[in-house]
Amino acid sequence: MSDPVKLTCAACAAVNRLPHEKLGAGPKCGTCGAKLLPGKPLEFDPQSLQAAIRNDDLPLVVDFWAPWCGPCRAMAPAFAQAAGQLAPEVRLAKIDTEAHPAVSRKFGIRGIPLLIRFDRGREAGRVAGARPAGDIVRFARGARLGR
Repeated sequence: MSDPVKLTCAACAAVNRLPHEKLGAGPKCGTCGAKLLPGKPLEFDPQSLQAAIRNDDLPLVVDFWAPWCGPCRAMAPAFAQAAGQLAPEVRLAKIDTEAHPAVSRKFGIRGIPLLIRFDRGREAGRVAGARPAGDIVRFARGARLGR
């Protein structure tokens, strides 16, 4: 049996431990019942995002966006498509920088959309600008993308 995988619930910020072999079986949070790997982008608030960055064993790619941003809205379908392709090996999440402006300051965000990949508590890469699904998938798997 493999080591358990830790995943933070986007809904309640509870840290869940589950067997690696159960990742593809649609695991749910043991506290609130929300899906941990829904195959679509998760919506995080600042607290649950910090918990996920700090605790999660799977890579996490976060789209920092705002509702008024045209490129952000244009990239949303590609980001959702990439989330479906990457589950259960990588989780994709979104955080609204307009609703949570302190997040932009904390992560040094100067323009959106911005994707940041986190891996086991550390920033592992960032790329600015709207991207097609293929680029998002490659970035999530660790490829470096140019502007």
